[in-house]
Amino acid sequence: MIAAPRKLLLPLVAIATCASAQAATQVLVISGLGGEPQFEERFVDWGQGVARASATATGNAARVVRLSGSEASREAIEQRLKQAADQLKGGDQFVLVLIGHGSFDGSEYRFNIPGPDITGSQILAMLDRIPESVAQLLVVATSTSGAVADKWAKANRVVITATKNGGERNAVRFGGYWAEALTSDEADRDKDGSVTAQEAYDFAVRRVGDAFKSDAAIASEHARLVGADPARFVVARLGAAALFASDAQLIALRDQQAGIERRLAEVRALKTQLTQDQYFDRLEPVLVDLARLGEKVDARLAALRVKDTGGASAKP
Repeated sequence: MIAAPRKLLLPLVAIATCASAQAATQVLVISGLGGEPQFEERFVDWGQGVARASATATGNAARVVRLSGSEASREAIEQRLKQAADQLKGGDQFVLVLIGHGSFDGSEYRFNIPGPDITGSQILAMLDRIPESVAQLLVVATSTSGAVADKWAKANRVVITATKNGGERNAVRFGGYWAEALTSDEADRDKDGSVTAQEAYDFAVRRVGDAFKSDAAIASEHARLVGADPARFVVARLGAAALFASDAQLIALRDQQAGIERRLAEVRALKTQLTQDQYFDRLEPVLVDLARLGEKVDARLAALRVKDTGGASAKP
């Protein structure tokens, strides 16, 4: 009776551990001006895709803010970055994604938004107000974005830019492939149900390179990644991991699991103080509770699959 419940422990713990990292992450996605209808539509679509995927990463859509069009004003950007500085604390994470056009005059980078463009220096000053104990992931998917890669670098930051410097001025493809990575099983190289910033970056770089080769064109953008341990940032969750991050019932079950795991840890701490029979007498009911929880998880996942398939059970 003990062996079977124990088999359920690892997958449940893996999912809970995966989901627990989401609790203190805020995401701000900004789609700037396109200048032409094709770019306007493209930037909005990319921003929407990134925002949807970010909701699975944080487990709470309220922690994801998307600004685009007239909403992407300097005042709105300043307000959202100020909120991040006021609300975030040690151990939290902040993700900023800029999608659109950028310019560089040899000394200052500018992100194209309604009204006066916002400069790299202005954005950096606002980012610096966020506590240094908050890990930051900055994805600048714009032309000339490489101009800020080194300027924005800091011990608590990972900076990803679509270009290697401020001289690569053509409209970039990187943002579209970054958005695609957040829903791609191919991007999830280790198949753990989570897409990290490193995995998304590697995927987007490959896709950009493939696109230029397919067009028989000389590559006009070369992405950069500056900073340590980009894999610590989970930017999307796929499959069951996404469900555990977004479904209220599964989140509640995960919370129940945390309580059972605490009981399990308490029993295991007593192992050397108890006889074998006493130890297993205490261990068994905890493992049984964990097994019953696993049955509830399986039932909820099955119900969600039926819902997704329009009422017909999905075949394995």
